[in-house]
Amino acid sequence: MANSTKLPDFIIIGAMKSATSTLHNQLSAQPGIFMSSPKEPNFFSDDDIYSQGLNWYSGLFSDASAEDICGESSTHYTKLLDHPETIQRLKEAIPQPKLIYVMRHPVDRLISHYMHQWSEGVISCDINQAIDRYPELVDYSCYGMQITPYLKEFGSEAVLPLFFDDLKNSRDRALNRVGEFIGCTEPLIWIDDLTQDNISSQRIRRFYGYELLVNWKPMAWVRKNLIPQTLRNRVKKQFTIQNRPEISAIQLERITEIFNRDLKIVRAWLGDELTCDSLGFSLHEKSDQ
Repeated sequence: MANSTKLPDFIIIGAMKSATSTLHNQLSAQPGIFMSSPKEPNFFSDDDIYSQGLNWYSGLFSDASAEDICGESSTHYTKLLDHPETIQRLKEAIPQPKLIYVMRHPVDRLISHYMHQWSEGVISCDINQAIDRYPELVDYSCYGMQITPYLKEFGSEAVLPLFFDDLKNSRDRALNRVGEFIGCTEPLIWIDDLTQDNISSQRIRRFYGYELLVNWKPMAWVRKNLIPQTLRNRVKKQFTIQNRPEISAIQLERITEIFNRDLKIVRAWLGDELTCDSLGFSLHEKSDQ
């Protein structure tokens, strides 16, 4: 590999819907850290993207200065059942990577994942039916299953574990754990006024003509100035999830058993007592980043 080929010094590998976007944006705003755009290149996971070659991937970091610490964030890297060649491809390009894995209460993550897929039009059924029909809802919350191949390939010292709640409640400490892990020499400071993703807009279900009617700026002006608010609210209601989806007691018991079994693997890795109860499942959690 040529010395001029610039590759990331660290990678946020997941989990999906666990504040990886928030972490990516915070790191991108820190001096001396360069984060890729797009946020999720999915280079090592997605066959069509990988086929563009390592030079394409390296080009994502070509604007970084020589002193910058470079990173990217691809949650597809911990969807290993769907992307089984990820680790081997990563190892060939970056033999000793630094990896960051963010975990969230597995049930909360599943619900947020369902809402995302519903808004994208991928899922249209009730959440209880979706859990049975779409195994990825459960699989992506099985953190032990997803992270074990990385631990075996690269060693536990290569992976920094973070928790969603730490990024919410102990932000500076969590951010500086990341900074120490990736080699920052100065403390990192959480920036409160960064532009956040519009969570409510992400919950609007995609439909034919969505880009024209919702994202096209002239149409946004028409909606705001010519269409009454009451009519806009009535139409929007038809394409949004009004209440947080409720998992039935039977289904919740079943998936909780699956997650508790998987969390034993995470417990062996971290040495902490971890269960769905100890992680504090929040039925009314608002953030879906």
